[in-house]
Amino acid sequence: MRRSLSRWLLTSAGVVAAILCAASLGGGVASAHGQTVLCVNPHGNGCYHSIQAAVDHAPSGARINVAAGTYSEQVTITKSLTLHGAGSNSVVDATGQSHGFLVDGIGARGTVITGFTVENATLEGILLRNTKQVVVSWNVVSHNDRGLQPDATCPGALPFDQDDCGEALHLLGVAWATISHNAVANNVGGILLTDETGPTHDNLITSNVVRDNKIDCGITLPSHPSGFDANGVPLPGNGVYNNTVSYNLSTGNGGAGVGIFAPTPGTKAFNNLVLGNVLTNNGLPGVALHSHAFGQNLNGNRIIGNFVSGNAADGDAGTSGPTGIIIFSDANGNAAPITGMTIKFNTVTNEAIDVWVGSTAMNLALHNNNLLGNGAIGVQNAGGGTVDATQNFWGCKGGPGATGCSTVQGTVTFVPFLSHRV
Repeated sequence: MRRSLSRWLLTSAGVVAAILCAASLGGGVASAHGQTVLCVNPHGNGCYHSIQAAVDHAPSGARINVAAGTYSEQVTITKSLTLHGAGSNSVVDATGQSHGFLVDGIGARGTVITGFTVENATLEGILLRNTKQVVVSWNVVSHNDRGLQPDATCPGALPFDQDDCGEALHLLGVAWATISHNAVANNVGGILLTDETGPTHDNLITSNVVRDNKIDCGITLPSHPSGFDANGVPLPGNGVYNNTVSYNLSTGNGGAGVGIFAPTPGTKAFNNLVLGNVLTNNGLPGVALHSHAFGQNLNGNRIIGNFVSGNAADGDAGTSGPTGIIIFSDANGNAAPITGMTIKFNTVTNEAIDVWVGSTAMNLALHNNNLLGNGAIGVQNAGGGTVDATQNFWGCKGGPGATGCSTVQGTVTFVPFLSHRV
């Protein structure tokens, strides 16, 4: 798999190679337009032998060019640096280490990591923690989360990351970061945004390929507790909000293609945008929103313009078959209704249920979607309240109930409907 991922990255990231060719790797320290430039080469050749050594000696604002080779280390960055690898041939092998790259603290604001393969970390391949405006682009992040035990625990991981070791690429208390054009495959989970140490907000997750992370979701935005009180009761979350997940391919993962979750009282993942993604063949629905406890906030999330196909049922909610989009507020956990959502311009096909809503009574609206179940359930309202599903295309001109059209179940308003695809 790594060879195929590398081929994808090299084909797509010619710009990285061009940038590297323009920079000299011949000296340990150079200067370009006033910026300090350092080089790393596994054979030395006048450069640092390890990436961490270059990081330690670089002043803030420096650029570090990393030649092709395998670097067996964890790279910890606490100041603003630009690290350029030689495409996927610059391999950070983090065997026996917690992370491949750890970007830690506000001093690392503005750090750029591009053009690497990151593999074999015990926890996350790349962890961004308590920082801002970091760019992670054109990397291959694969075969990480090696610390996962057979009993689904992960020594060293945060309490709510025990079953996935923090996934491949984790944003923890991070704002205004850009995660783009990465290939994230064959880890326990894909890209994770959480808020244990502070709010995670206004990040852009775009144009990544997230595939075959066989245990957890492709791209996950869960709010987690900020800690626990003296009795072990989880405290409210800091918030995962105003993040954009756009134009990614999320396929073949063990959980949802994109998941937004509020699992414990006071957790909040709201006002996030899921836009223009391709979400196929995942082990849970293509887009899954779950609230399991009182006092949560999953409001105002927007699901717009995604292609959703061939995903699986949702065991937590008890959907009766493969499901495209699920909005689940757990009545058994006294979860509040989810409000203020936008669900439009999505195309859902090859699912038994295109959109499922329940189990708390919720009044939701979805319009201008292509619900192409070919006789399957287009919208199922499994709770109380009313789902306003007017102005959708149901797979044929006649609307719900006509031959070849998707159907509705529960209290769903569907007239007027569209007679052609959006």
